[in-house]
Amino acid sequence: MFHLFAAFAEFERNLIEERLAAGRASARARGCLGGRPERPKDIEIMKALIESGTPIKDVAEKWSVSRTTIYRYLEK
Repeated sequence: MFHLFAAFAEFERNLIEERLAAGRASARARGCLGGRPERPKDIEIMKALIESGTPIKDVAEKWSVSRTTIYRYLEK
């Protein structure tokens, strides 16, 4: 009995994953990228702070983003 319920749950989970993937693809086709929106003015301020010697950790905490996000902004 439990095996049967587990099979149904797995099937339902796969259906949900397919629907989510289709929804994301549809949103991308409409031009919605998702994620945190970039703010060019903030990126300029971040670059200026880092160039002046402020640690990336402190800059990331100030904007409530990860260090990886800061590095990604610096690459652009």
